[in-house]
Amino acid sequence: MPLRTVIERGPKGKKAVAFAVDWPGWSRGAKTADEALATLEGYRERYRPVAVLAGLGGEFDASGPLDVVEEQAGTGSTDFWGISYVPSSLERGPMDEEALERKLALLRACWAYFDGIAARVSPEMRRGPRGGGRDRDTIVRHTVRTESEYFARQVGLRIPERAALTPDGLRAHRASYLEAMRAYRRGEVKRPMRSWTLPFLIRHSAYHTMDHAWEMEDKDLSAEPPVG
Repeated sequence: MPLRTVIERGPKGKKAVAFAVDWPGWSRGAKTADEALATLEGYRERYRPVAVLAGLGGEFDASGPLDVVEEQAGTGSTDFWGISYVPSSLERGPMDEEALERKLALLRACWAYFDGIAARVSPEMRRGPRGGGRDRDTIVRHTVRTESEYFARQVGLRIPERAALTPDGLRAHRASYLEAMRAYRRGEVKRPMRSWTLPFLIRHSAYHTMDHAWEMEDKDLSAEPPVG
């Protein structure tokens, strides 16, 4: 089966993003759509462990080539950050329980992958343009706080500042976040999202998690010989 892929271009044409709409977290940006597609394909094997963790390894391995099924205009964030910031038309319709649970399984797998990387990489990270030279713990705090204190608000979930930064707090947040998304699908959240949709929220959360997991992998110093 071809992999349904969406291209999102920034309004000023500075950057483009390609993402596999059925595999939350598998999304890459570049200066052009062709480069974004090539980068996305280049990350196929890097994303595979997520599919395996979700129990979907067989389905993932049976997937065929990337198939661009939609092209859409993004926002200023698309141009500036090189990330998708708009739901595709495939993410705007009703979402049944089976589809939701499949995507949530992949989101949980993204979290598990992120946690595993954070546990094994070096505390200090290789310096470079991406992330401004942040260390591991700074990346982890940023990733967790952005999701728990910003993304989760989209489904009515609010927690105290920094409450998800302890192991127990993170487990509680993630469980609450999953339940809040289930409640949102059932229509139990009073304030619907204005510009986001539930599938986009899941995809955006998964992308943010994986982007920083891969950042830590790329900047890991643990395998390098000590200096001096």
